[in-house]
Amino acid sequence: MDGESLAAAGLLAALSRAAEILAELHHPFVRNEPFSYFFPPAGVRTGTAFTLPDGRELSFTVSIAAVDGAFHVDGAVCVEGDVLLALPRKTTSSIHDGLAVFDDYAAELAAPAGRFIDQQLDEIV
Repeated sequence: MDGESLAAAGLLAALSRAAEILAELHHPFVRNEPFSYFFPPAGVRTGTAFTLPDGRELSFTVSIAAVDGAFHVDGAVCVEGDVLLALPRKTTSSIHDGLAVFDDYAAELAAPAGRFIDQQLDEIV
C-alpha cells in the first residue's frame, strides 16, 4: 500500500474511533443522535447531538480538514450555536499528527459530557 492509501486508511480508522467514542455518549433523560458528514473542500466532522427537553440541541463535535497543505483539527461542545467548550484549533503538517490530535479531541470532549448535559438540564428546571 502506498503512503496516500495508508493515510486514507488512517483517516477512516480515526473517524471510526471518534464516531464510536462520541456515539457512546448517553444520558437517561435526553435522547441523542450520532452524526458524521463531510464538508468542503476536504473535511469531515463527527459527533453526537442531544435534544434537550426544551427542544434545544447540545452537540459534541470534532472535525479535521485539509486546507492549504495542512490539517486543521477542531473540537467543541455547543448549545444552539453558543459555545460551551472550544478546544484550541490545532494545525499540523502531517496527517498522522492531525489524526492523533483528532483522537485526543474526541476523548477530551467525551470526558465532561455528563457534566455538560446535567448543567443544561439544571438550567431548564
